[in-house]
Amino acid sequence: MTSEPDTAVRLVVADGIGVLRLARPPVNALDAAAQEDLRRAAEEAASRDDVAAVVLYGGERQFSAGADIREMAAMSHSAMLVHAERLSGAFTAVADIPKPVVAAITGFALGGGCELALTADYRVCADDTRIGLPEIALGVIPGAGGTQRLSRLVGTGRAKRIIFTGAPLGAAQALDIGLVDEVVPADQVLAASTAWASQFVGGPALALRAAKQAVDLGAGTDLRSGLQIERALFAGLFGTEDRSIGMTSFVTAGPGRAGFVGR
Repeated sequence: MTSEPDTAVRLVVADGIGVLRLARPPVNALDAAAQEDLRRAAEEAASRDDVAAVVLYGGERQFSAGADIREMAAMSHSAMLVHAERLSGAFTAVADIPKPVVAAITGFALGGGCELALTADYRVCADDTRIGLPEIALGVIPGAGGTQRLSRLVGTGRAKRIIFTGAPLGAAQALDIGLVDEVVPADQVLAASTAWASQFVGGPALALRAAKQAVDLGAGTDLRSGLQIERALFAGLFGTEDRSIGMTSFVTAGPGRAGFVGR
């Protein structure tokens, strides 16, 4: 099942996997309309029971070259105050999908494209990918989560070096610092990403949701508060049918044999 074909971001669902497909050629520049399409598609993927995991994909040639600079160049300060909130909100909608999300990165993932990849839980990129945050060369800084998500992922020192210089990284460099998790030949990116997402189909959806919440919420607070978040989410799962299924199956049949129902 596919969302409206004339949108810049389409949700295509098959076999439990929802593919958020960027479709604004030639380089998937994310203008205001594309950002709104991204938000709507992300919210749909989050709400659908037939979507167990999500793949962010820009196509065989490009992930995304970032924001539409021509559009932004004409904006005043007051206009950007409004636009920046919408931009950040669209990317946050992807980050907030309560399911495993993998970015399938081909070609360039620059500026907003890199920031979109940072909203994912796992990143697979092509061996010829170039990824980075070049906004400094435009006299601005990343405005869709780049300064925050990158520093949390790779550390403040590495994040500052990437942001201050604006220089893109190759796939090997990105893998070395943990910016991406897996590097494969370009023609295998979508298959590898789909394989990673497929392992969660039929899995314990509520436990996966809780695990993602625990990590994401805990990362933004101190250890003591993070442990409180973890305890509450852990205990809450004891009210679910999946917890009963999982533990009963473990006791009677051993690990890895539970048939979860998502309740």
